[in-house]
Amino acid sequence: MNIRLISFTARGARLANRLAEGLSGTAMRCGQPLSLDDWTKEGFSAADALIFVGAAGIAVRAIAPYVRSKLHDPAVVVVDETGAFAVSLLSGHLGGANDVTRQVARLCGAVPVITTATDCSGVFAVDSWARIQGCTVENPRRIKEISAWLLSGGTVQIASDWPIAGAVPDGVELTDMQDYDVHLTLTKTEESALRIIPKIAVLGVGCKLGTPQSAIKQAFSELCEQENLCPEAFGLVCSIDRKAEEPGLLAFCKAHHLPFVTFSAEQLMQAEGAFSASPFVREITGVDNVCERSAVLGSGGTLFVKKRAGNGVTMAAASRPFHPDWRWQNA
Repeated sequence: MNIRLISFTARGARLANRLAEGLSGTAMRCGQPLSLDDWTKEGFSAADALIFVGAAGIAVRAIAPYVRSKLHDPAVVVVDETGAFAVSLLSGHLGGANDVTRQVARLCGAVPVITTATDCSGVFAVDSWARIQGCTVENPRRIKEISAWLLSGGTVQIASDWPIAGAVPDGVELTDMQDYDVHLTLTKTEESALRIIPKIAVLGVGCKLGTPQSAIKQAFSELCEQENLCPEAFGLVCSIDRKAEEPGLLAFCKAHHLPFVTFSAEQLMQAEGAFSASPFVREITGVDNVCERSAVLGSGGTLFVKKRAGNGVTMAAASRPFHPDWRWQNA
């Protein structure tokens, strides 16, 4: 987790440095070298959590121009320079600010101040659960409705494409029926349900030299549409090392905020499984299949979409192992 801290006084700097060490983060005193606005702006685009060691008002004014939504905002925590109180200010659940606040409190002996209703009431928080399980949320407008229903004493029906380990939380029922409130899945499902999507899919890609980004984007859109997959399920793109500097592929990964990893032909040949072999591809690249083998190698899991080819692009998809449980708070 990329955690950044900023302080404003000598006393605050000492606390910030101590917290940075305990959180494996980085600390900076305001103006050395960045201004408060520059630090905040950069942090909102690059950091997972921002910790202000100082007054809450300073933090509120600093972050105001950059707040977007609970899906995109980093965790924001404020701790006073004496270390008496740690306040979860923004993105408590999906951003993880509540958990960061608890960590800060343990490190400096502060009182954790957490105001999200589900946490205060000890009620299952579906968005916290999603984050802790390494998932994203596709239609977050439903979070508020589901949380309100749980807080009123209602029961939420959750469907899952995987077994979920542990005791089911109060207010939650697992269901295999079609009428559910939440679905843990890689696929596009009932529009009214909250979709929680594990980012476990790995996209394997092969393409001709000079293939434009538009062709790769179209191939990806077609794969997701025809296989009924949520694009948000993909967390990595893989290919052969000869494509490491392919402009169109690099542009596609950048546009979709996806890391890109390549393997040598020798590494790809070590991938285990049954693959769609092509003598032509082997003659050119030294390996009989690029997209399927790279997806499997990058995921450490199994292929679930075999090679698709068209317009100079080949694609396949594999999934990482995924073993969800019912944890929704980090201790």
